[in-house]
Amino acid sequence: MTLIAGIDSSTQATKVEIRDLDSGEVVAAGSRPHPSTTPPRSEQDPQSWWSAFEGAWQDVGAPTVGAISVAGQQHGMVALDSVGVVIRDAKLWNDTETAPDAGWLLKQLPGGAADWAAACGSVPVAAFTIAKLSWLHRSEPDNWARLAHVLLPHDWMTYRLTGAMVTDRGDASGTGYWSAATGEYCWDLLSIIDKDLDWLGVVPRVLGPLEAAGTWGDAVVAPGTGDNMAAALGLALQPGDAVVSLGTSGTVYSVSNTATADATGVVAGFADATGRYLPLVCTLNATKVTDTVARLLGVDHAGLDALTMAAPLGAGGVTLLPYFDGERTPNRPKGTGVFSGIRSDATREQIARAAVEGVVCGLLDGLDALREHVPDLRRVILVGGGSRSVAAAQSFADLCELDVVVADADQAVATGAAVQAAAVLQQIDPSEVARRWGLGGTRSVPRSESVTADAARAVRARYGELSARMA
Repeated sequence: MTLIAGIDSSTQATKVEIRDLDSGEVVAAGSRPHPSTTPPRSEQDPQSWWSAFEGAWQDVGAPTVGAISVAGQQHGMVALDSVGVVIRDAKLWNDTETAPDAGWLLKQLPGGAADWAAACGSVPVAAFTIAKLSWLHRSEPDNWARLAHVLLPHDWMTYRLTGAMVTDRGDASGTGYWSAATGEYCWDLLSIIDKDLDWLGVVPRVLGPLEAAGTWGDAVVAPGTGDNMAAALGLALQPGDAVVSLGTSGTVYSVSNTATADATGVVAGFADATGRYLPLVCTLNATKVTDTVARLLGVDHAGLDALTMAAPLGAGGVTLLPYFDGERTPNRPKGTGVFSGIRSDATREQIARAAVEGVVCGLLDGLDALREHVPDLRRVILVGGGSRSVAAAQSFADLCELDVVVADADQAVATGAAVQAAAVLQQIDPSEVARRWGLGGTRSVPRSESVTADAARAVRARYGELSARMA
C-alpha cells in the first residue's frame, strides 16, 4: 500500500491526513495547535508550525509515504536572511497593523484600485504580503537590511522539507505582486517598496501544478498551495459551485476558467492550484464571532445552536455587525462589533440568533459580490467547522437565494493537499484523483417552510443598513 500525506498548516493548527493512494481511504489523522493570535498584531514564529507538524507526524505514526504536500494559510510574510534564517516572527494574513501600508500602496499607482486590479488581479489590503513587506520596510529598517528571501507560510514549510525556495501559482496570487492573468511576478509593484532591491532573487520560483518541489527522504514533495486552493481540490469543486467556508474567518470562492479583476477590491483575483482561477472574498470574522457570543452567553456550540433555533428569523429586530477584530470585507481594519435594535425585553435567544445571522449576512454580501464576476453560480457548498452548526447551515439556507448544501469533507484543506500529492506522484490531473477517491459528497439543507423570500430580504436589508451606518 502506497500512502500519501496532506498537511494543513492553518492559523490555528497543523493537521496531518494520511490516505491510501489507490482508494483514498483515511489511514490516520493528527493535529497539533499553533500559538493563538489576536489582531491587530497577529504574528507567529514559523518554528512553531514545524514543531506542530513534527508532533502531528508522530501522532500518525511517522509513516513512510510516497508523496506529501503542504497547504498553508495564505498571504503571511516569512522574512529570511541570506542563509535562510528567519529574521522575525511571520506576520499573518489577519494582522491589521499593515493597513496604513495597504492604503499607501493604493495611492502609488495613478489609477489607484483600478490600476492595481489590472496589474495583479487584486487591490492591496492589509492581509496581502505586499502590504506586510511595505510595513517591514517602513517599520523595521534593520530587519529590512537583512532581507534576502520572502516566503509564504506554505512555502516555508516546503522549504523545511526540501531546502528549495519555491511556491505555486495559487498561493503566489495572494501576495499582491504576482498576476494570475499573466502568470508572472509584477516587478514594478515590488519596486514601489524598494526600487534598489534585486527582487528576482528575493521571491521564490513558481512551480507548475504537477511540478515537484523536491524530496523529503524518499517522498516526493508537491508544490503545495494556499489553504483555499487546497480546499477546492479536496471538495472536487466544479464551475457553478460557490464555497462558503466557516472557519475563524470566512471565505467565499468559486473556480473559474477566466481571470477576474475587481477594481472595488472586494473580490480578489486569485489563481487555483490546477491552472484555472479562484476568485475569492474573505472576511476576518466568522466562527470567532459565534464563539465569542457563546462564551458571553455561557453556552457551548450546541447550546448556541439551541438558543438560535428558538428565536425567529430576524431575531426580533436585533442585528449584529460582526466586525469584532476589524474587517477585511468591507475594508474596515479598525472596525468593532455592533449590536443594534436591542430593547429592555431582549432575550438570550435573540442575541444568539443575531450573532449567527450577522456572520451569515456578511458572507452573503461576499457571495453577492462574487456573483457579479461569476454570474452562473447555482449552489452554495458550506465547509469548515462552522458548517457543522445546525443553526448556521439553516440560516444560510433561509437567507440565501441559491441552493445550499453542506460538504461531507471533514478536513477539506488537508484532503486537498493529499489530492495534490497524489496527482504529482502519478502525474495525473487532480480531478482524476478526486473522482477515484469519491470526493465531493454533500447533503442538502432546504429552506424552512415558514421563511418567505420577502422576510429573508428584510433581514439582509436591515444588516446592510447597519453596515452602511457604521461605515
